[in-house]
Amino acid sequence: MAVPARKTSKTRKRLRRTHYKITAPGISACPNCGELRKSHHVCSNCGYYGDKEVVKVAK
Repeated sequence: MAVPARKTSKTRKRLRRTHYKITAPGISACPNCGELRKSHHVCSNCGYYGDKEVVKVAK
């Protein structure tokens, strides 16, 4: 069974974990209504994706 020869220091452990972080989702304004939406997704406010209506939204 493999056992570490030495204890992993706090610095080495923290340097390895620096890449574990939260990233903000890509949000952009809808070109049709101006509402904020996720990039490359249908707008939940108006139902448009780009310049085409994809989903009928009840108002």
